[in-house]
Amino acid sequence: MKTIGIIGGMSPESTVLYYQTINREINHRLGGNASAEIIMHSVNFAEIVQLQKNNDWAAAAHLLAHSAAKLETAGADLLLLATNTMHKVAPAIERAVRIPLLHIVDATAAAIKQQGLHTVGLLGTRFTMSDGFYTERMAAQGVRTIVPSAAEQDEIHRIIFDELCVNKIQAASAHHFQNVIGSLKTQGAQGVILGCTEICLIVNAQNSPLPVFDSTALHAQAAVNAALAQ
Repeated sequence: MKTIGIIGGMSPESTVLYYQTINREINHRLGGNASAEIIMHSVNFAEIVQLQKNNDWAAAAHLLAHSAAKLETAGADLLLLATNTMHKVAPAIERAVRIPLLHIVDATAAAIKQQGLHTVGLLGTRFTMSDGFYTERMAAQGVRTIVPSAAEQDEIHRIIFDELCVNKIQAASAHHFQNVIGSLKTQGAQGVILGCTEICLIVNAQNSPLPVFDSTALHAQAAVNAALAQ
């Protein structure tokens, strides 16, 4: 089994989900008391949030590249960046190490294509929905993304940082997500990407008007596949 290196803490809530999902999937496949070989470096999320607000992506890239290098030195065979938004700086992380970084967009796009879909809605932070790094990589793999209106993006962004990242689950916020997904459906979306690793705390297959592609679960499963590959 290969050792998975996780750059976590963005937020701690989603990092917990990564750890649980990976270990439960390893145990499901191998049985007994099997669990994953994981090395984690959890960053201070407050520093990342401030760099995002300052639009200082270069400093954020340097911080996460340093984290990746620590994990490689500690013995990780592959890397996971346990967040969607910070894949904006994935190229800098990849340049800092020799081990592979499993990209969250690639894992999500593969699942969408496996279902035979070509047009999906995208929910995430404002950066993920509007900065292009996510939608362009999806498009390169044949998946068209539809994003919410600017006002809807602002409210989704607020809910993610003010509520989900600190494990506050509000019924009104769940209702807002459902309304946005319904609107994306009327615009032609065949499914919806939960493109922020915390959105799965409030949106799931049971309450969504569209089939969901949970990037957190899909990314974690891709890590298990890579860890167990011969």
